[in-house]
Amino acid sequence: MKLTPLVIGLFLLGCSTSVEKNAEKANVSENGKTNTKASLIILGTTQDAGSPQIGCTKKCCASLFENGYSDRKIVSLGLLIPDKGKKYLIEATPDITSQAQLLSNALNSGSNELPDGIFVTHAHIGHYTGLMQLGKEAINAEKVPVYAMPKMKSFLEENGPWSQLVSDSNILLVGINDSSSVSLENGINITPMLVPHRDEFSETIGYKIQGPTKSALFIPDIDKWSKWLENIEQEISAVDYAFIDGTFFDSPEINHRDISEIPHPFVVESMQLFEDLPLSEKNKIYFIHFNHTNPLLDSESSAFNKVEANGFHVAQMMDVFEL
Repeated sequence: MKLTPLVIGLFLLGCSTSVEKNAEKANVSENGKTNTKASLIILGTTQDAGSPQIGCTKKCCASLFENGYSDRKIVSLGLLIPDKGKKYLIEATPDITSQAQLLSNALNSGSNELPDGIFVTHAHIGHYTGLMQLGKEAINAEKVPVYAMPKMKSFLEENGPWSQLVSDSNILLVGINDSSSVSLENGINITPMLVPHRDEFSETIGYKIQGPTKSALFIPDIDKWSKWLENIEQEISAVDYAFIDGTFFDSPEINHRDISEIPHPFVVESMQLFEDLPLSEKNKIYFIHFNHTNPLLDSESSAFNKVEANGFHVAQMMDVFEL
C-alpha cells in the first residue's frame, strides 16, 4: 500500500497540533470540513481523566492550567459518512459536547447536531459518562442509539443515573456481541472485539471498523498485549490503521502508582514488540489514549520524536483517515 503524507487543517478551537502523517487521509480544508468519502476523525487523544488532570501539580499540568488546553480532549473517534449525511461517535467522553460539535462541523451539517449513534467500549469514566449530556438536565435527547456489549448494556439499564436515560428514552440501547458486526450505511461494518482489562462494571472491547476500501483497529484500553487471546501483530496486518493503547510511555512516568493496578502496555514495550515489523506495518500504528503525564502529548518532546523516528505515529486531534 502506497502511503501519501497530507497536511490536515485544524479548525474551531485553534488547535496547532497538526503534523504531516505518513497515511492516506481525507482532504480537509482550512475550515476543517472533510471531502465526500467515509472517514474516521480523531476527536480526542487523552486518557479518561483528561489533561491537565484534577489536582495535578506537576509541570505537565501546571503550564496547561496557566495557558489553556482547548486542544486536549479525552479519547474518541468520529465516523463520518458524508454522502448519507450520517455521523457516529466512538466513545461518549466527558468532552462529548465539544466533540459532537466538531463532528457536526466536519460533516458540514451546519449545526451542532447529535450523532446518529454512539459506540462505547467499556464502563470507565472517559468512555461512557458523556451520555449524561443526553439527559433531561441537558439536551433531553430522543432515542439516540447507544451500542453496548451485554454487561455494559445491563450496567446502563440497572444503575442510575444512566437508567433514567433509558427509561426516559433519551437513549436507545442496542445490544452488540463479540465478533458480531454491526452494519451501517454504505456497507461500513463495526465489529467489537473483547480485550482483557479491568472489568469492574462491564466487559472491555476494541473495535474493528471496515469501510468501503480501508479498515481500522481501535483499542484504546488493554492490559499487556500478552494477555490478549488474539495476536496484535496479526490484527494490525489485517487493517490499514491501528489506533492502540499508548496510555503510558514508560514505567518511570508513573513511579507514584502501583503498576499492577493499571497494567497498560507501555509505548516503549509496544515499540519493542513491533520492532521487527516492516516499515509499512509500523506506519499503520497510531498510539492514542495518553495519560496526562505522557510526554507524547508534547509534539516537541524526545519521546514524540522517538516514536516517529521508529516508523510509528502519535495520534493528533482532528487527524482524518479515509475509509
